[in-house]
Amino acid sequence: MRHAGPSGEDIGRFPRSYYADTCDAPVDAEPLHSDVITDFCVIGGGFTGLGAALALARMGRSVRLVEMGPIGWGASGRNGGQIHVGWEQSQTWFEKKLGHDTAQALWRMALAARTHLDTLFDLAPDRCDFRPGLVFADHRPGHLAATHAHVRNMREVYGYGSLTPLSRDALRGMLDTAAYHGGSFDALGGHCHPLKLALAMARAAQAAGAMLHAHTPCTHLVPDRAGWRVTTPHGVIHAGQVLDASGAYARAMVPQTDAHVLPVNSYIATTEPLDPALADSLIEGGAAVSDARFVPYYFRLTPDHRLLFGGGESYGYRMPRDIAAFVRPHLARVFPQLAHVPISHAWGGSLAITPNRLPFVMQPQPGLHAVNGFSGVGVVMAPWLGQAVGRAMAGEANAAHDLVRRMPHPRFPGGPWLRWPTQALAMSFMALRDRL
Repeated sequence: MRHAGPSGEDIGRFPRSYYADTCDAPVDAEPLHSDVITDFCVIGGGFTGLGAALALARMGRSVRLVEMGPIGWGASGRNGGQIHVGWEQSQTWFEKKLGHDTAQALWRMALAARTHLDTLFDLAPDRCDFRPGLVFADHRPGHLAATHAHVRNMREVYGYGSLTPLSRDALRGMLDTAAYHGGSFDALGGHCHPLKLALAMARAAQAAGAMLHAHTPCTHLVPDRAGWRVTTPHGVIHAGQVLDASGAYARAMVPQTDAHVLPVNSYIATTEPLDPALADSLIEGGAAVSDARFVPYYFRLTPDHRLLFGGGESYGYRMPRDIAAFVRPHLARVFPQLAHVPISHAWGGSLAITPNRLPFVMQPQPGLHAVNGFSGVGVVMAPWLGQAVGRAMAGEANAAHDLVRRMPHPRFPGGPWLRWPTQALAMSFMALRDRL
């Protein structure tokens, strides 16, 4: 029987993607079939929820995690796999908005999140196909001065020596494309196989004692005398505390979350394996690349010499029927030499963005917690923030959790009915500027 999620996708199995086809068997996580009692319930089997479940289980707490599809089914198991060090906003933005001391604290948190990611890679024998290095590329010459000023600020004010500027010639020496005018290189960035990462986290959580339930959507969430009542199709979880970590698929579960996030569909395609010499000529050293567009292009090589390319977005939950045809023009814009290379896989997924592109942590009601809105930097930040919130839920003093809770998290304007069309129109306009 086919079961459809909010986007109309089949939640009974992973979408066909390069990741799903190059991964071990899914995590053995039986659906919930009875009523249970637990200290903590986590809703959402992505990086955030798995990070919280792993932390709670390692603290010896009883925790149940429910996921409407297979574990890792959502954005965590199908994103670009890019490892960005830092937040979606720059440190200069934080300095202006929140002050120097807070900006410094947030940067320390970003570095802690990156270190934490390495410990998660160590859970897998192949380290989740991790490759170091991230190129940030400017598609307009007028952007280059700001990029190089950012590099200077990070090196001089924050002591971040892993970031270096790239001139047009230096970038052209790293990428076989004339589409960019310079940029920067972050040696601490990189890329990985995100579904392998999610599955490694899930297996570690199970080994620590967490109970994971795939194919178990939360259909109703209400407070009761003991805490919270999480209703699923075949059983009820009575939990002292609940974490909503459902990302872009949260839809109306926690209304306060809905007001702060907008689902955005992102699309990825992989080519058939390229001649190794051709593949190596495209991106020097196998680094990941992300550009400065409002709707960014992001791309990298896979271990078997494919180009994995993300490009184009849409708003809402429905996706194009032919995703390969949707992505191909974007790919050809950067690498015209690959315009007619066969595409082996093409898929999409929804990610949650916020008005200021910063994730939020909130506690809408006693015992109910929500984390959402990673806006494209979830590979690094979501597992780390998930574990921080999990530890805070268990009563551990946690300065990082407290600081993120105090960060501004504005609502999208327009209320439940108008926020989608108004924001989609604004974002479509910004995307159009990328093409002019």
